[in-house]
Amino acid sequence: MKIKLLGAFAAVALLAACAHKPTTTGATTGASAATAGPAPGSEQDLVANVGDRVFYAFNKSALTSSDKATLDRQAAWLAKYPQVQILIAGNCDDRGTEEYNLALGHRRANAAREYLVAKGVSPARIKTISYGKNRPVALGDNEQAWAQNRNAITSVQGFNPQGN
Repeated sequence: MKIKLLGAFAAVALLAACAHKPTTTGATTGASAATAGPAPGSEQDLVANVGDRVFYAFNKSALTSSDKATLDRQAAWLAKYPQVQILIAGNCDDRGTEEYNLALGHRRANAAREYLVAKGVSPARIKTISYGKNRPVALGDNEQAWAQNRNAITSVQGFNPQGN
C-alpha cells in the first residue's frame, strides 16, 4: 500500500515539474531576435508593413483610391530604402485570350509603375512584367477568385548599395 501511495506522489510531482513554466529574464537570444520581425527593406517587410498588391476591376487598369493609398505606402517605403529595386507584375483572371490578358497585365503593371514614378520613385528602380492569366493567386472560376487574380504585385528584386 505504501508503495502505491509513494508511486502516486511521484507521478504528481513529475506532472507538476513538467507544468512549470521557465522564467524569462528579458534577454533575447539570437534565435528569438531573428523572429522579431522581417528584415528592414526585405520582401517580407514590404508585404507585412506596406502591402505588395493592388487590385483592378474586370477589364480595367485604372487605379482606385484604395490602390493609390497602397502605392503611396509603397512609395514612402521605397524612399526609406533607396537601395531596393522592385518588379511590378501585372496579372489577370483566366477569362479572355492569352494575347488580351498579356496586354492588360502590362497596362496594370505600368499603371502602378507610373503612379510610383509620379510619387518620386526613380524609374530605373522599377521593372514591369505581365503574366497575363498564367500566374493565378486564387484558383476557381468564380468572381471571388477572379477578383484576387486581377492585380499588380510588387516584389523586391534587388539591392543596390549605391541607392541609384
